[in-house]
Amino acid sequence: MSGCFGESESAEIEQEMSYYPDITERQYLDWEWNGTYSMVLEKGPYTALDVQEATFEVDTSDIWETGPPTSNVHLSYWLPSNTELGEKVPVIAIVSPYFSFGQPGDESGATNVVGAGRGEFIFDNYIPHGYAFAQVSVFGTEESSGCFDYRGAGEGLGIHHAVEWLGQQNWSNGNVGLYGKSYEGATQWEAAALGSEHLKTIVPISGTTALHPLLYKNGSAEARSQVMHMNYFGSTVDYNGDDLDNICPDIVEGIFAGPVTYGLGELDPYMENYYDERSHIDKAFQNWNGSIYWVQGMQDWNVDPHQVFGGPSGTNWYLDYSAAGYDVRGMLGQWEHNYPDQWTKHNAQDSGYGGEAIHNMTRWDWGQDLFEWFEYYLKGVGPKPDNHAQIQRNDGEWRIEELWPPQDATWEMMDLANCDQDGGSVGGTSVVGGGPTNRHFHMRRFHPRYAHSRATNTPSRRIGIHGRWTDFC
Repeated sequence: MSGCFGESESAEIEQEMSYYPDITERQYLDWEWNGTYSMVLEKGPYTALDVQEATFEVDTSDIWETGPPTSNVHLSYWLPSNTELGEKVPVIAIVSPYFSFGQPGDESGATNVVGAGRGEFIFDNYIPHGYAFAQVSVFGTEESSGCFDYRGAGEGLGIHHAVEWLGQQNWSNGNVGLYGKSYEGATQWEAAALGSEHLKTIVPISGTTALHPLLYKNGSAEARSQVMHMNYFGSTVDYNGDDLDNICPDIVEGIFAGPVTYGLGELDPYMENYYDERSHIDKAFQNWNGSIYWVQGMQDWNVDPHQVFGGPSGTNWYLDYSAAGYDVRGMLGQWEHNYPDQWTKHNAQDSGYGGEAIHNMTRWDWGQDLFEWFEYYLKGVGPKPDNHAQIQRNDGEWRIEELWPPQDATWEMMDLANCDQDGGSVGGTSVVGGGPTNRHFHMRRFHPRYAHSRATNTPSRRIGIHGRWTDFC
C-alpha cells in the first residue's frame, strides 16, 4: 500500500476502515464477547469527569389546572475530559420515570449513579469518544418535582426543557440524542412531539409511540388497560405526604381511564381527549425534524411491533416517516422486550416465538452500529449511515431491506378454512426468503470461516412477506 499512497493518507484510510467497517464484514471482526453489553471496536481517548447535577425551573401554570405553577427538572450529567480543553461536545441522554433513590448498581438508582445496563452502555462506549451523557428524571420522580403526568402534556413539557437545557450549555455543541427502551423510548417521542431544534436523533427501543394503541387494538382491550395508569402511579412515583403536588387532575383521570374506556369503548369523548394528549408519534411527525434509529423486538408482546408498523388497523409509521423524507434506520430482531445486545435475555423463547433464532440473535456489533449513527447525526463525522432495515428471519438469518415491510413484497393468500394448526404452538421450520438483492449476514460467535449465509428449502406452509414466513394460520 505504501507504493500507492502517502503514509498519512494510508493511515487515514486504515482508520476510516476500522471505525466504519462494512456491515456485511462485521461477522469476521473480533468483538468483545465477555461483557453484558456490546462495545465499540476501538475505545476512545477520553475519560469521564466527575458527575454534575442540575435542577432548573419550568413554568407549568398552563399545564395543570390545580397543579403547581412551577416545577423543577432534575438531571445528572458526565462530561468527557476533552471539554476541559474547551471542546464542545454532543449529549446522549436517557429520560426516565424509573430513577429513584436506590442503591448504586440498581437499574433504577438516582440520576447521579450510572444506570445498570442501558446507562453503562452509553457511559462506557461513548464518553471516551467525546460525548456527554445525561440521565433525566421526569416530573414527580426522583428529585424532579411537580406532577407525575403519565405520558401527558406536563411530562412532555419537562422533557422538552431538559433537551433545551442540555443543548444550550457552554460545553455543548447544541446537538442532543435520546436513547432508551420501553417507557424510556416513549419519552423520546414526547420530546420529538415538541420539536426542539437541539434534538437531532432518537433511538427508541421498543418504545411506546402512543398510549391508546398500546392498550387497545383491533377492537379489543388488553387486560392491563384497566390498571396501567394506577400501576405506574403506585409503583413508580416517589410519593409521600410531603409531596402532594404529585397528585394532579390527570392522575385522577388516569385511574378511571382504563375502566371507562374498557366499558364504553370509543363512546366517551372525554377519554378520547385523554388519549389524544398521550399520542406523540403523530405530533412528532408534524413538529420535528430529526433522524430515527428504530429498534424493535419482533417477538415483543409488551410493546409489540404494531407500535411501529401499524398492523391491520394502524398506521405504518416506519413507512410514513421514510416517505416524508426523515432519515430512518431499523434493527428488527426476533427478540422479546429487550435490547439488541441483551444476550442474557436472548435465551428463553419458545419454538415459533423466536426460539429458532436465538443462536444468531445477539447483536454484538450494536455498540459500533450505534456509534456510527451518533457520529454522523450528533457530530457530523464519518459517512452518512444507510437508511435501511436490518431484519432477522425466523431461523436466525439477518438480511437488509430498504424498508420494512419491503415494498416489492409478494403476498400469498390462504383460506383459513384450510388451516390445520390448532393455535397451541407455532412451528419453527426454517425457510428461504428474500429476493436476489437481499444481503444476508450473521453475528455468530465462532470461527469466521463458518459465518457464511446458509439457505434451506424445507417445505412448509408459508404466509408472510419476502421470506419472513410464519408457520401458522
